[in-house]
Amino acid sequence: MSTVQITSENFAETVKKGGIVLLDWWAPWCGPCRAFGPIYERVAVANPDIIFGKVNTEEEPELAAQFNINSIPTLMVIKDSTLIFGQPGMLPEKVLANLVDQARTVDMEKVRQDAEKGKGSSQAVA
Repeated sequence: MSTVQITSENFAETVKKGGIVLLDWWAPWCGPCRAFGPIYERVAVANPDIIFGKVNTEEEPELAAQFNINSIPTLMVIKDSTLIFGQPGMLPEKVLANLVDQARTVDMEKVRQDAEKGKGSSQAVA
């Protein structure tokens, strides 16, 4: 399995599994989203231990609104149920692969400590 369709029904269950979850917020009519799709898919195939989800904003407008998705594509990285990265725009394949590598090395204990002290920009998502 390379990518998973994320809906309001499986969102919480997916992010609560722990580990790393990437979310690609997209729409079928979006040209940059269509261009980013194959890149996202290739990186997903190369990292089978990570969940690569796709959220169709046309089919999931409430979920998109909950996360203030104003521009697509938007990429989010969630680790251990905590949002650690979010950015609109498509990424080149090497940059996305590097982002995955960086997400693997994030010290979640430090992220939680920084969040408690008001220093971090992470947030719980589920």
